[in-house]
This record gives sequence, C-alpha cells and structure tokens, in this order.
Amino acid sequence: MQDYLIQISFAPEAVATLVANPQNREEVARSLIEKVGGKLKGYWFALGDYDVVEIATLPDDESAVALSMAVSAGGAVKMFKTTPLLSVNEGIEAMKRASKLGYKPPAKS
Repeated sequence: MQDYLIQISFAPEAVATLVANPQNREEVARSLIEKVGGKLKGYWFALGDYDVVEIATLPDDESAVALSMAVSAGGAVKMFKTTPLLSVNEGIEAMKRASKLGYKPPAKS
C-alpha cells in the first residue's frame, strides 16, 4: 500500500453549489477511496491553488488513476493532482540507490 497526496480544485459551479448548500464531502471522499481498496488518512480544506487536500493510502497506482478518473468525470473539479509519497526511510533508500548510479552532469567546455 502506498500513500498519496491528493489535491483538488473545484470547478466554479461546484464552489457555487457548496456555498449555496454547504456539505461535508469528506465522507464522499472516504467512500470512494474505500471502494478502490484504500483508506482516507486525512481531509482538509486549503487556501491557494487547491481547495481540498487529502492523504490516502491506496493499493496501487491503478487505484489512484481510477479514483482520479471517476472524480474528474463527474465535472465538479477543474484539477485533480495525485502525488505518490515516500516515507523518510524509502527516501533514504532512494538516495543510496542514486549514489550508486554514477551519473555525471554535463561538463562545461
């Protein structure tokens, strides 16, 4: 199971609907995530480019794509961004692997 950062921007029509009829969308998010075999770890409203930020544990990338496609197809979001997250230990392991690759940047003439 992998953790994912999910960032959502609502379409203007969806914002208007939520202002006119305030509702808790966290349970909707939880239900969808559980339907793909995952777990919602957190759900927050946010300021800035995204209206909602979620952290979810999902079984695989295909589940993440299915979730994104299902929500995007509904037309209420203008942007749905999914970012796989690594634990600190996974990041350190990636650093160790990177150190063994022998990459050399372009040389200056």
